[in-house]
Amino acid sequence: MKDLTPRKEDLNPIEIASRDEIQDLQLIRMKWSLSHAYENVPHYRKAFDEAGVHPDDLKSLADLSKFPFTVKQDLRANYPFGMFAVPREQVKRIHASSGTTGQPTVVGYTANDLDVWGEVVARSLRASGLRPGDILHNAYGYGLFTGGLGIHLGADALGLTTVPVSGGMTQRQVRLIEDFKPKGITVTPSYALSILDEYAARGIDPRESSLEVGIFGAEPWTNAMRLEIEQAFDMHAVDIYGLSEVMGPGVANECVETKDGLHIWEDHFYPEIIDPVTGEVLPDGEQGELVFTSLTKEAFPIIRYRTRDLTRLLPGTARSMRRMEKITGRSDDMIILRGVNVFPTQIEEQLMTVAGLAPHFQIELSTPGRMDVLTVMCEAAQSHTAEEARKAAAADLSHKVKASVGISIKVTVADPGAVERSQGKAVRIIDNRTKS
Repeated sequence: MKDLTPRKEDLNPIEIASRDEIQDLQLIRMKWSLSHAYENVPHYRKAFDEAGVHPDDLKSLADLSKFPFTVKQDLRANYPFGMFAVPREQVKRIHASSGTTGQPTVVGYTANDLDVWGEVVARSLRASGLRPGDILHNAYGYGLFTGGLGIHLGADALGLTTVPVSGGMTQRQVRLIEDFKPKGITVTPSYALSILDEYAARGIDPRESSLEVGIFGAEPWTNAMRLEIEQAFDMHAVDIYGLSEVMGPGVANECVETKDGLHIWEDHFYPEIIDPVTGEVLPDGEQGELVFTSLTKEAFPIIRYRTRDLTRLLPGTARSMRRMEKITGRSDDMIILRGVNVFPTQIEEQLMTVAGLAPHFQIELSTPGRMDVLTVMCEAAQSHTAEEARKAAAADLSHKVKASVGISIKVTVADPGAVERSQGKAVRIIDNRTKS
């Protein structure tokens, strides 16, 4: 793989500023953001008043812990535009969640918000190894989902040539990669595996493609998955993080030269780690739930938003801004099986070490008797389809999960292609348990 490290002179000066400079800027912007939210969003005025705090109470960054959390239900309760802090006419873009699990959550952006979004995504793409003039194959979905259009904003800001493919139509994805010869691809990691399947079906070696870097996000993925993709494509695989409530993609990104966690663009987004049960703020280095406060958003300020993502904060390395570890899972995706906490990424990590299995899987939870059962539905690798090979692979995965996670599971190894493919975020858990 090529060295794609950006030149120091190409970085935004704030990326390599001193911690004191960054924190001074954060405090100024946090005071503004709290006041902006309090003065213009009835929900925040009511929440702050009920908690007995006022924006003037913020004297230091640590004082943020006095302010109440914001959760997804707050956004749903104020559907559609109740969380906007500017007149609706000043909102230039609206995105929303699908609403498949409840009332959609709606977010808005002023013209300045879109400029900031483009700036932080451009930083992320540059940190990943892309340069002005490079071609980017953008396979994130376009539409109400923030992925496709958010990446496109940053690609324009960086000066890339963007191919707005969106998700789906996997045969066309491969054709355009081969014909247009992009340097980078933005896509969910699970859909990257579907693209690899199509390369195999067409008898084309993905290592011979033009791709030098893949920028993957929108779902948790392991370092084992990173290695699988990097070896399959002979390219760098870096992690990008974001969520619509905070901005969209581009809140944080790995640097291609280190790949040691995602640097948070702290001049726009202030992170905290809390105990997911007590809400207590934890020191850097301890694992817990990630919480974000926006520092510059105009249309949709967000104060202490509980993301439900689990990670920890670490000092900066390639940039001065703090890093977050790769997301290990979500507190609301955690499976409690017979008293043991289990995350899909733990299953993925072990599955990736079994030579006889392909990297596609789903987890089914059921209650056939008195006890809940976890079944991993996965596929045989093309070279291990014989019955004995499947049995051996199933036993190997079961043993490794028992040894590493501490639970007994069932494993079903199906034919190649049997597990439903994702064209966006992967559906990892099917919960068929008996509800009490």
